[in-house]
Amino acid sequence: MLYRSLGRTGLTVSEIGFGCASWWGQAAFSERDAQALVEAALAGGVTLFDTAPGYSGGGAEPRLGRALKGRDLSGLVIATKAGTRFENGRIVRDMSPQAIRTSVERSLERLGLTCLPLLQLHGPSVAELGPDLLEPLADLKRQGLVTALGVTSFDPAVIDHATGRAEIDVVMVDYNVLRPERGALIARAAAAGKGVLAGMPLAMGHTGGQVLKLGSPRDIWYALRALKNHRAEIAAGARFGFLHRRADMTGAQAALAYVLDNPDVAAAVVGATRMSHLQDNLAASGLALPPGLAAAIRAAQDANPN
Repeated sequence: MLYRSLGRTGLTVSEIGFGCASWWGQAAFSERDAQALVEAALAGGVTLFDTAPGYSGGGAEPRLGRALKGRDLSGLVIATKAGTRFENGRIVRDMSPQAIRTSVERSLERLGLTCLPLLQLHGPSVAELGPDLLEPLADLKRQGLVTALGVTSFDPAVIDHATGRAEIDVVMVDYNVLRPERGALIARAAAAGKGVLAGMPLAMGHTGGQVLKLGSPRDIWYALRALKNHRAEIAAGARFGFLHRRADMTGAQAALAYVLDNPDVAAAVVGATRMSHLQDNLAASGLALPPGLAAAIRAAQDANPN
């Protein structure tokens, strides 16, 4: 595993991060299997784990805490979020300073930490990223409850605004072969000293229609979610089926090599609920993006009307 600096935070992270969300945190996915994946990620050198109170129906964050219980966490960057939570069967959004503080206190308890290495605001608006919220967040850092502050958003305007705020240390953006335009955002953030995390680096399995290949209940769960929310991405991803027809690397490794070829990206955060997929992802660390593959990806991107 290779490691990269997370901007000017002073933190170092594995270039492959483990995303603790989606099916991984669902009650239908066994605790034993979920914990085994965390153990394998740790053994493979992963030091970045990303979760949130609202993920997996509220089950992901406490599950990660249980998986890490009793371990030496000093070398890990545990990232969680605030501003959304799962309550009474739905996602509740609340960016008020008091809600953020309460979220931090609960996350510390669930994760077994005294200080959160990275706290990210989960999908704030530009209007919310003002002094009324950012000053109380800075207080959390001064009080030693948080090491670094971040913003997670798939809205370029929000990331651009966060890049200009001195209080924000890290941004997470959706960067993958279907989102090459995020490269400009990433460059501006890195130039401002921000650490950059790439979310959705595998494009949610939309390249080559991978998400629609059904073999188990979890596959059906992912496919139904994709058909409901991401039909355009599925269509665009059909142009990238060649990623999965290489002899030198798997499709996932090719997609991750593309993301990590950007030196301004500190880590690609990717989830896994199969051990074979996790091992596949970990093996992508240090893989060079072949020039021919880079050219083929650019050609497919240029041909995409979106």
